[in-house]
Amino acid sequence: MKFEKFIKAIYSRILVLSLIIFFRTLASPYDTSAPLNPPCLTATAPNDTHRHSPIASAIENGIVWDSVYFIRTAQCGYEYEQSYAFLPFLPLSISFLTPSILSSFLPQRSLFALSAYIINNLAFVLAALYFYRLSIAILKDPDIALRATVLFCFNPASIFYSSIYSESLYAVLSLGGLYYFVSGKNNLAVLLLALSGCARSNGVLNAGYICFQTMHRGYHALFQNKNVPVRLWMPVILRMEGAGGLGLGCDILALQIAVVGALRSICISAPFVAFQAYGYYNMCVGRFPDETRPWCNARIPLLYNYIQSFLRYFQLKQLPNFLLASPILSLAFYSVVHYAKSRPQIFFSLGFDTTIEEKSRGVVFLSEDLSRFKVAGTVEKSSVRAEEHFNVRRRKNIIKGDVSNVPIESEPEARSGYLSASVLPFVLHLGFMAGTAFLVMHVQVSLVEYNWGSECGKMKMAILFEHTYGTAMVGIPSQISYDSCLKFRHAMATIYKTVATRFLSASPPLYWFAAYIMTYPAKYLRWGYLIWAYSAAYILLGSLLFSNFYPFT
Repeated sequence: MKFEKFIKAIYSRILVLSLIIFFRTLASPYDTSAPLNPPCLTATAPNDTHRHSPIASAIENGIVWDSVYFIRTAQCGYEYEQSYAFLPFLPLSISFLTPSILSSFLPQRSLFALSAYIINNLAFVLAALYFYRLSIAILKDPDIALRATVLFCFNPASIFYSSIYSESLYAVLSLGGLYYFVSGKNNLAVLLLALSGCARSNGVLNAGYICFQTMHRGYHALFQNKNVPVRLWMPVILRMEGAGGLGLGCDILALQIAVVGALRSICISAPFVAFQAYGYYNMCVGRFPDETRPWCNARIPLLYNYIQSFLRYFQLKQLPNFLLASPILSLAFYSVVHYAKSRPQIFFSLGFDTTIEEKSRGVVFLSEDLSRFKVAGTVEKSSVRAEEHFNVRRRKNIIKGDVSNVPIESEPEARSGYLSASVLPFVLHLGFMAGTAFLVMHVQVSLVEYNWGSECGKMKMAILFEHTYGTAMVGIPSQISYDSCLKFRHAMATIYKTVATRFLSASPPLYWFAAYIMTYPAKYLRWGYLIWAYSAAYILLGSLLFSNFYPFT
């Protein structure tokens, strides 16, 4: 059991990488311009002078879709506006962790790509270990935790975790941060969660966990501590406020909790905000009015607001893309709805009506000290109330004839597993992420990229040829820059591709819920088979389509 999760994570990466190599060898890529690499715009950036070997060409053939931007940024820095959509943690990791000793054997671009593959696959294995530890801490059920970890290892977005994308680094930073958060190591948790915001933009949303904990701890300090004997909560004030805490009272304690929570949330959001300010300074400051981009003059000049917009994706012609995203969105919404229907008292009260018994067993949105406060007799009374609530729900559902919603006596309805109170902040986070993915998230992809991709590939080759030999290629208008070619392509027509599958793929409740329903085969057997079939199908389709430069969610 100790090494089983580690072995399965390694096996999953070997499987995905083998499928990438197999399908890349079997099928012809749609866009053959992936190996082309024009010189960096900055004079200080080094340019390759190596002759490409078969090994280098094979590695560079794997630089497709967003991988082009990550490798280009690691090689040349942020050159174009569209490159600022890709946050800097992966490019910086590639630049710093690539061994320079190998530069004599491979061109820089090939070496960067090889390093990125190694970094991301190792990061995924580490992310799987953190996922298991987090699952044990929250669910307190080793069997469900292991099953959920296996589902994470073979998740539908596996192709992105083994490619040159930022998903693996985001997963290890986010899951690691959450694990240390629930373990009480708040400073380390804040550091990792802040770094997750440098890997992907949705890392900023991890500050919600801090806000959720702060809200409950502040409420506890203001109201519940007043009903607790002074001998129980006085040590907390003395420890948090120092010797003068005796006379400060609950209000000052609540204020301190709010200030600490706000500072931690700001720290988590700061890297992403700083990068947006960096992009604004480079793209908007010191430019002539006719060169200023539209988003530079917005009230809040964020490049992400310019790329994403509310309901912009809702078009009839985008129905196939919605179908690609529908399985992950359906699973996300159903997991949230199931939790809300099973624990309505906790869900709709945002956890404030959690029983004393559950709080005493350690709920992640309360500190260790606060969660252990007990008044004599309260635990027994809350246990009786919980049992009465369980029996009332059972009788109502039987009277209505809704047998499917009758709580099974063997289900851990109110104590551990997916339906525990500790899962609530994760479910709320998943609900917000799923709503964002459905209403807002998409990637703008040029329709004419598929028609004019070869022309821009020729343009890249023409620029590289002229830079190397000092003369233009015959028949290619090299005076038109590659950047102009890209802008021309994007100005012609656009389609939108949803990114919901990989956007939600690092959310633990998805796999906790899937593992939870698989523990009751008599009730959810069909759903278990569908989840595994969905994951297997998307791993195969992703390995075939994505690795050969075809659109994939």
